[in-house]
Amino acid sequence: MSPENRDPAYLWDMIDAAERARQTVAGITLEQFSEDEIRKLALERALEIIGEAARRLSQSFQDAHPEVPWRQVIGQRNILAHEYGRIDHAQLFHTATKDLPPLIENLRRLLPPLQK
Repeated sequence: MSPENRDPAYLWDMIDAAERARQTVAGITLEQFSEDEIRKLALERALEIIGEAARRLSQSFQDAHPEVPWRQVIGQRNILAHEYGRIDHAQLFHTATKDLPPLIENLRRLLPPLQK
């Protein structure tokens, strides 16, 4: 299967993980989030999955959709996976509450129509 044929699956993975990330911080404050180790780990993992799926999208797909900040999404994954000492949980909270809603909308528009 060519990388381009797998792109829709990676988009779905990104959307699913983004929705989970939003649910992780829904209804809580940054202070509450900062004191909850389980939520912090859950959010880190969801954001890591988003970045990993983005990294696996074909380059041609990424190039065709410059409205999505692919480099930032993948870069955040790299920090979470490899530079965990630099994780800023306040920034991750901001990402989940402010940056993910428009990202989810953009990704949903990129999904191909479902086939019967």
